[in-house]
Amino acid sequence: MIEVPSRTVSKEEVGRLYKRFRRVVLASSANHLTKYQTGELNQEVRALIHRETQQLYRQLRTVAFASSLSNVKQIQLPVRGGTNAGLYRKDPRKLHQEFRQAVLISSANILRQKAAASLQESVRETVKILNVEIDNLSKQEFLSKLSRGVVFTPNVDHLMKLQHDPAFMAAYQQADYRVCDSQVLMYASKFLGKPIKAKISGSDLFPMFCEHHKDNESTKIFLLGGAEGIAKQAQRRINDRIGRNIIVAAHSPSFGFEKNQQECQFIIDLINRSPANVLVVGVGAPKQEIWISRYRSLLPKINIFLAVGAAIDFEAGNKPRAPKVMSDLGIEWLYRLLTEPKRLWKRYLIDDLPFIALVLKQKLRNWRSSDLGG
Repeated sequence: MIEVPSRTVSKEEVGRLYKRFRRVVLASSANHLTKYQTGELNQEVRALIHRETQQLYRQLRTVAFASSLSNVKQIQLPVRGGTNAGLYRKDPRKLHQEFRQAVLISSANILRQKAAASLQESVRETVKILNVEIDNLSKQEFLSKLSRGVVFTPNVDHLMKLQHDPAFMAAYQQADYRVCDSQVLMYASKFLGKPIKAKISGSDLFPMFCEHHKDNESTKIFLLGGAEGIAKQAQRRINDRIGRNIIVAAHSPSFGFEKNQQECQFIIDLINRSPANVLVVGVGAPKQEIWISRYRSLLPKINIFLAVGAAIDFEAGNKPRAPKVMSDLGIEWLYRLLTEPKRLWKRYLIDDLPFIALVLKQKLRNWRSSDLGG
């Protein structure tokens, strides 16, 4: 037994609290560290660890003992190695120091892992088209790598918007993966001398991702997008096709929801209350990318964010997809223009036309750089 001024604490309670404190401190440290990029750690993280440890230490003192640990000379803790191993005595201050040391060691291990991941990331092959670095991965390579992060799917329209939209560009710079959504970009990359391996459009990526995780019960998806009822319809169709409830929740936001803070908070609460660890957003660019970038920090359970454009409408059967032959030839844009002329004529016939001239300029710059280097 441990006698303190206000109450008596049993050795079993101390043992439970000791284990819980150690687990909470280490888990809290690890969870906070994963929010940082490798280049932003060092002193800031050490300060964070110190604050977390101090806070939890104070909580333990208050909740466990209802008294200051300074009034306790020694506490008894269970000895590892079996139920009959007995107890050992520990000075509270030493115990606190050991916890801090354990946190720092755990953090160092996490840092090493992140540094190794960062090194692998730094040698990742990309193809630069205009001002965007596109990951040069096959479909299988991408699916095998994707365990967490934000995924955007650049196409010609994205690249043109990125020439003059700083908010869109800021969101793009925070993405962990940018995979090619356009056969036209495939042609452009070949023209620029560094062909992209595969087209992974949002409308292909989403069903491909669901199929890849068909038997992975831990993958749970929240759908956000489409007009009223469309996301729920897509949820039913996908779950029927996959053979399990891989889509655990779905919501179709109102038009202009991104400008309504109350609705955004409502959506965040919906996602956080769900068991989902993957968020699929299909509300169009640049709205979906900016929304993900703005609110991802408020969605701690979400490991993977996919921005997929019209994929939710396609999965619901609300809109028809272009025939595969048109997609393979790079003229899916023509099919979409013919099916939705009022909405898309300006995008394809005016906004995106300068793309060819910009790629020619990039090619010319590359030639000049090559000549100067030679």
